[in-house]
Amino acid sequence: QVQLAESGGGLVQAGGSLRLSCAASGRTFSSRAMGWFRQAPGKDREFVAAISVSGYSTLYTDSVKGRFTISRDNAKNTVYLQMNSLKPEDTAVYYCASSLGLTRLPTGYPYWGQGTQVTVSS
Repeated sequence: QVQLAESGGGLVQAGGSLRLSCAASGRTFSSRAMGWFRQAPGKDREFVAAISVSGYSTLYTDSVKGRFTISRDNAKNTVYLQMNSLKPEDTAVYYCASSLGLTRLPTGYPYWGQGTQVTVSS
């Protein structure tokens, strides 16, 4: 069983930055790929970024490339999402998730956090 807890969300003006953190419980963190997803009101949950077990491989959705950076610290059982140049369309609840492999598919992630709200004002 993996438990995930996100933090770092909040209200920020367009162009600003936020760093989300996701702390994982259990000994298996360093053997799992991790991902970030988001869900805006009335929309489906969408993939944002993912990082491999080693941290050397990453995936991003096109709309955040060059603005968001995913990273992980296996010693701290934590994955991060640095979000820069935020736009109003980034407003959503952001979820971290744990997977056995690097994938964009939500179905590939059996464990999910509760989410943290990110609101970007124009």
